[in-house]
Amino acid sequence: MKSKKIYLIRHGETEYNKLGMVQGSGIDSNLNETGQKQARAFYEYYKGIPFDKVYTSKLRRTHQSVQQFIDSKLPWQQLYGLNEISWGHKEGRQITDEDNEQYANMLIGWTNGDYTQKVYGGESPLEVQERQRDAWRYILANDQEENILVCMHGRAIRILLCLLLDIELKNMDRFIHSNLCLYLLNYEDGKFSIEKECDVTHLKKLPQYA
Repeated sequence: MKSKKIYLIRHGETEYNKLGMVQGSGIDSNLNETGQKQARAFYEYYKGIPFDKVYTSKLRRTHQSVQQFIDSKLPWQQLYGLNEISWGHKEGRQITDEDNEQYANMLIGWTNGDYTQKVYGGESPLEVQERQRDAWRYILANDQEENILVCMHGRAIRILLCLLLDIELKNMDRFIHSNLCLYLLNYEDGKFSIEKECDVTHLKKLPQYA
């Protein structure tokens, strides 16, 4: 299998992000003005990379984050396996103190190795990783694609990096993320390594990063 460079990004900012509301896979939100600026800044910085294909989740906020690449006629595919974790009945809501307490307890469970814990109606990290495994098998099987742009979601990226780097899920929170950040991954001899981690160099010209 050929080596690959994978430009893995989180989507740009949405109003749900700005207001601290839960999105997950059940809320199909749009980028807000800041998110659109982040997307344009990323495009301007990386438009010279000879990407072979763009992969996104099924959710609009990922499509909109790479829309200029899509508009440039790059091959584009949506994969359900790249979707954000489902937060079940908490999606679309403002986060409450009770939510924070439940979330903190669930994180403790995950840290202690119970990856089956999930909110009511939602997904566990193990369930997310199972669908990610299928998606990445498909992506890696395309040998002709050497430079790949992938747009996903925050918690899903944390879970995915554990899968690709063969790290226990209890360590997923070591992978920090922010809107439109980049993880640059190298894939060679069947193994992944990280070249850049939560990189936002491409956003430095935006006021909030100056």
